Amino acid sequence: MITLVPIASVASSDVEALLDQAFGTDRHQRTAYRLRAGTDPVAGLSLAAVDDGMLVGSIQCWPVQLTEAEGAATPLILVGPVAVRPDRQRDGIGRMLMEASLARADGAGSAPMTLIGDASYYGRFFGFSAHHTGGWTLPGPVDRDRLLARLRPGQSVPASAVLGPRHAAELVPGRD
Repeated sequence: MITLVPIASVASSDVEALLDQAFGTDRHQRTAYRLRAGTDPVAGLSLAAVDDGMLVGSIQCWPVQLTEAEGAATPLILVGPVAVRPDRQRDGIGRMLMEASLARADGAGSAPMTLIGDASYYGRFFGFSAHHTGGWTLPGPVDRDRLLARLRPGQSVPASAVLGPRHAAELVPGRD
């Protein structure tokens, strides 16, 4: 039976090995890694899926922000990576992790969420879209159709801004 636990309760070496299996050892070159550089995962939203004591999946969420030209900053949460052991993919583990993390974020009234992923999948099941992200600039290449955001009613984000890491001094208590 799969149990979801805080990712901090799992050895970081096990998480890194899972990420290597799921995404390859060259994953650190991707733009998403630049977006979260120098930050720690948001503890309450970052989870591990454990089955009989073995790590089978993980989701990490990161504090990021949009910075407008005049310097105004809007906090966001970057979702991902969502990783599942290759031999356990198609077991619904990734979806279980996403649902749990998003439910926690919604329950806590977190900042809007963003991710880089398949628009048809993340839109259909989780409400993410590229509707708000067309004017965002990132610290590296990105397929514009895969840069997605999820806003709850009443939330807004700038149409044009630079997306980057949000460090400890910039965190907003109760929203991260």
